[in-house]
Amino acid sequence: MVVRRPPGRRAQILAVAADRFHRSGYHQVSMTEVAAGVGITAPALYRHFRGKPELLDRAVRLGLDALACGLRGARTTGDLGAALAAVAVGHRPLGTLVQRDARLLPPARRAALRRELRADVALMTAVLRAGRPELPLPDAEFLCWSALSACTGLSYQSVAPQPRRAEAVLRELVATVLAASPGGAAAHPDPAVHPGPAAVPAAGPVAPGSPEPRPQARREELLAAAVRLFHQRGFDNVSTDQLGAAVGISGPSVYRHFDSKAQLLAASLVRSREGLWQEVDGAFAAAAGPEAALAAGLGAYVGFALRNGDYLGAMLSETERLAPPDRRVAVDFRRDFLRTWVGLLRRVRPEYDAVEARIRVHALFALVNDGVRNRPHSARPDLGNCLLHLGRAVLGLPGTDGGRVPAPR
Repeated sequence: MVVRRPPGRRAQILAVAADRFHRSGYHQVSMTEVAAGVGITAPALYRHFRGKPELLDRAVRLGLDALACGLRGARTTGDLGAALAAVAVGHRPLGTLVQRDARLLPPARRAALRRELRADVALMTAVLRAGRPELPLPDAEFLCWSALSACTGLSYQSVAPQPRRAEAVLRELVATVLAASPGGAAAHPDPAVHPGPAAVPAAGPVAPGSPEPRPQARREELLAAAVRLFHQRGFDNVSTDQLGAAVGISGPSVYRHFDSKAQLLAASLVRSREGLWQEVDGAFAAAAGPEAALAAGLGAYVGFALRNGDYLGAMLSETERLAPPDRRVAVDFRRDFLRTWVGLLRRVRPEYDAVEARIRVHALFALVNDGVRNRPHSARPDLGNCLLHLGRAVLGLPGTDGGRVPAPR
């Protein structure tokens, strides 16, 4: 007897796997869970895919193929917005899969993924410069990466908005970003976004003959080193020996300060988000009125991001590695932080309903978080001012070209 597989089974499996990885993180999802979501057994699932790495690879590839297909047909910036918005809505998990989970793929596949994204941005850049030939190539590429990042913000919304509405808002956001000028001025940096000293001291080995740091100072060094290493290599790829070496001690000595690597991860994320909240809330509180508060908060967030890109990366990629109580606290913080920004934005732009305000705030965070970590553009000397300018545009703050834009040609 021949058992026929239902048509579209592989596509169904990929959709379920992408959703599970997106919601829970790659490490937290088993093949059995994916199979149950599809309504088949785990052995049946293995007849389609060899294991989780292939599932993740194929799920990412599916979304990127859809993006490339849409961009290849683009002739105007309006077409670019339509393509980006359609993929952001139709493949909502793609943003988190690329930014958080794809680094777990084999090196060759990671390199291929980066090449595919660069090729997509090259397509976008050609279309943008055809309409804006005055733009230097680096500026055009920067705007295209920023538009792509802004659309990935939809991946981080806990509840998906109505698809047609989300696409309409995202199309407008893409048009806004691609119509903007980067707005940087390296010779006259905005003091609100000047890099300044790091919020958490940088860690490094102790020079020979130097006095042994006090326990509290050593703990602070470990917190800074942990954020950096967990972001760069991933929690599972960092050993206590590597953590100790980063601050000039042995691996076992790490346990004099933290009971476990998981506790060190939790403490490093707590310390960083406390610094973020202190800076942004202080900016809000010192401002006179909602519009000034939103502008000051934006400057504070961009400034913090410039100094703490490792924390933003670790927060996105490693939160799922926390113990459940610590994970709940981290998720609650992000939810409250977002709610504060959405409420403030709606006071400044009352024409935005809650759906549009959330999409815009998520787009802002994604644009800034990616901007400080996406080389080579993260090395721009005017990066802070560029992100500040684009952030104002995405939020639709008065006084920028970021309000409602005419329909693209």
